[in-house]
Amino acid sequence: MDSTDVGRLLIVAGILVAVVGGFLALGRRLPFGSLPGDLSFKGSNVSVSIPIVSCIAVSVVLTVLLNIFLRR
Repeated sequence: MDSTDVGRLLIVAGILVAVVGGFLALGRRLPFGSLPGDLSFKGSNVSVSIPIVSCIAVSVVLTVLLNIFLRR
């Protein structure tokens, strides 16, 4: 692994950290977690949220972005 590979790895890691930070900063203003197909159960003392569709959407977007940026 030479210095250019390490540089590319650091750039991708930095972009990933920035994107995750942006998602965390925006919080509830993003539609993730409330898309149709996401499961939410509320009991008297417990609330459970299972964001199935949101996870699939994030996975597809990240797969496309990583394929674009990491293609050799």
